[in-house]
Amino acid sequence: MSPHVDSWYAASAAANTAATPPRPALAGSIEVDVGVVGGGIAGCSAALHLAERGYRVALLEAEVIGWGASGRSGAQAITGVACGQSKLESLVGAGDARRIWDMSVEALALQRELIQKYAIDCDYVAGQMHVALKPRQERELRDEVDMLDRRYGYHSVRMVERDELRSLIATDRYIAGTLDPLCGHLHPLKYTQGLAATAERLGVKIFEHSRALSYTRGTGLTVRTAQGELRCRQLALCGNAWLGPTAPALARKIIGVGTYIIATRALGAERAAALIRNNAAVTDINWVIDYFRRSADHRLLFGGRVSYSGLDPLGTRRATRARMLKVFPQLAEVDVDYAWGGLVDITLNRAPHFGELEPDVYFVQGFSGHGIALTSLAGKLLAEAISGQSERFDIFARIRHRDFPGGAALRRPALVLAMLWYRLRDLL
Repeated sequence: MSPHVDSWYAASAAANTAATPPRPALAGSIEVDVGVVGGGIAGCSAALHLAERGYRVALLEAEVIGWGASGRSGAQAITGVACGQSKLESLVGAGDARRIWDMSVEALALQRELIQKYAIDCDYVAGQMHVALKPRQERELRDEVDMLDRRYGYHSVRMVERDELRSLIATDRYIAGTLDPLCGHLHPLKYTQGLAATAERLGVKIFEHSRALSYTRGTGLTVRTAQGELRCRQLALCGNAWLGPTAPALARKIIGVGTYIIATRALGAERAAALIRNNAAVTDINWVIDYFRRSADHRLLFGGRVSYSGLDPLGTRRATRARMLKVFPQLAEVDVDYAWGGLVDITLNRAPHFGELEPDVYFVQGFSGHGIALTSLAGKLLAEAISGQSERFDIFARIRHRDFPGGAALRRPALVLAMLWYRLRDLL
């Protein structure tokens, strides 16, 4: 039985045994230079980049590599951060917002570089589109393309008008869009596993089924698990929504939001290609988004639901399939082979949350659904900061973050009420 959720990602990655060797739980005591908590993209990237710099590194994963969001996501590698550049400018100023934008573009290049340099087999495809359902959204896309061109010097993205859009995507649902060939999509679980396997080849020790229960400070730092302890000089916390009581101060800054994806049965190459002719990943710009793309084995992968309550009362398969049919009614007779969900860690302002929790304890979290590329760079920035070169990491650390209101008991109901306005706005 797979240790992962029953997803198409897990099923299609299962044959890649070279990237998924059995790994032991931590038992007894070990000592390294740097400990990493969390076996998603950020943690595996941090371990890899630290090992490239010559550090002795051990990584603790509570389940198995890629078990959380990194191995379940919509897997669209895109520029920017989830809150958008205008919001980011209000948080850190125009200069730092531009620097963060440039680093998000660098994140895409880094991802492609890692895939090529370390021969990571993860079905990478170039091209990503944002699409508008109504005139207000079309204006927003045009304004963004113009802003990126004039103010940020980013010329890769372009507008796609209605006729061209309908030649690319076999639906009448959208009226305009953008296309960016520097963005793309991939198999997120294979990518995460590939980073982990590369890190191991560089000397990183990876322990699965080794949840970090707490850490304490003495002559150094000691991270305790159920069966062992990891002693290190510096620590990188990359557990995101799953970090929990290991660092309560961080948990107050994020909340896990449920998101859901389905995979149709294999459609065959010709029929799948007719749905999205340029094989780009596609996302609409509603607050509650639909996102979809073709898989390497000619399925349609479609995500389209968000649960701020943390519950799934409507049924993942049925409700997400209904959203898919609003986009592609021609798939009415097509069965769904897989349906799965997971938690995306969001911050109150939807900007990523990086920082130093205390001396020598660094963290990255709060990618807010925008992390498939940025998490790779976050790992590199962690390695830079731990090496004493924190200038770029500190730009992200300057973003201000507040706790979710309502405390442990009331913050989720408060979030559900707040999101009602945005859901209504999608309908206007």
